[in-house]
Amino acid sequence: MEVCFIEEIFIDNSREIKGAEGDMEEEELEQILDKYRAAGKILVEVREAALELVKEGESLLKVAEFVEGEIRAKGGEPAFPCNIARNEEAAHATPSIDDTTVFSADDVVKIDIGVHIDGYIADSAVTVDLSGEYGALVRASETALNEALKIIRDGVTTIEIGEVIEYTIKDYGYKPVVNLSGHGLLRYNAHAPPTIPNVRYAQGVILKTNDVIAIEPFATDGGGKVVESGNAEIYSLIKEKPVRLREARKMLDEIKKYRGLPFARRWLPQERLNLALRSLKNAGVLRDYPVLKEEEKGMVSQAEHTVIIKEDGCEIITAGNQN
Repeated sequence: MEVCFIEEIFIDNSREIKGAEGDMEEEELEQILDKYRAAGKILVEVREAALELVKEGESLLKVAEFVEGEIRAKGGEPAFPCNIARNEEAAHATPSIDDTTVFSADDVVKIDIGVHIDGYIADSAVTVDLSGEYGALVRASETALNEALKIIRDGVTTIEIGEVIEYTIKDYGYKPVVNLSGHGLLRYNAHAPPTIPNVRYAQGVILKTNDVIAIEPFATDGGGKVVESGNAEIYSLIKEKPVRLREARKMLDEIKKYRGLPFARRWLPQERLNLALRSLKNAGVLRDYPVLKEEEKGMVSQAEHTVIIKEDGCEIITAGNQN
């Protein structure tokens, strides 16, 4: 879910992917990487089970709650609400608590799942074409992901990755979504530097061994850009601030347990929820995530894996049966 939504142009000269983890002992680093791997293992198991539910007539809410419940049952926590985007929707779509929407036979469905163990996150997305008419579009994002994975190694630049993704999607006759991208993954930060673009830009960063990143190509038959559209069902904490409204203070206490990771409205106590969330957003405590849709209502496909950079390649911790 935690795609990078680029408003204007990609500029990322930061070197923050390692953060405070950059100088740790080898044993401590390996323990942390094992938590990423454990999150990836849970994600693969849950994703494969969830895909069996994505069919005509099934409830979106049932699928989302199944994913989130299974993650917890297996010892993890959702790193963000299960995203279920359909057709022109690209990201940030999750069912409301009273959502009655079901999958239709014409849907192109994106399922985006995040799992964390002690804050260490695995993130993966797949596209299911229920219509049977968009196989090439689905393959465009999947192939772009696989081609990008082939070049990932210590020393590769985000410029090179973006170029491979862009050219692969265009070879299929589609457009990459230019203002969505992949991202780094740090503890309790599902959208960390560096940005991993889906097109070639002049500036970028060099990836290093043990960086953990999510590669996330989006392909479309539309204009190639997403815009915010519709109500938000997903929020995250920006920073704690004093708030006067009692309901807002109580809600903030509830929200703090997510440690800054995105959460769903349906996860929260529902009494006076709108008032509390509005107060917290107006105070600059929360940000919301409106659904992102293709600007020309084009169909969108998505593919995503989380990888650990290695000296001569990468370890794909969310591959499962896909690779």
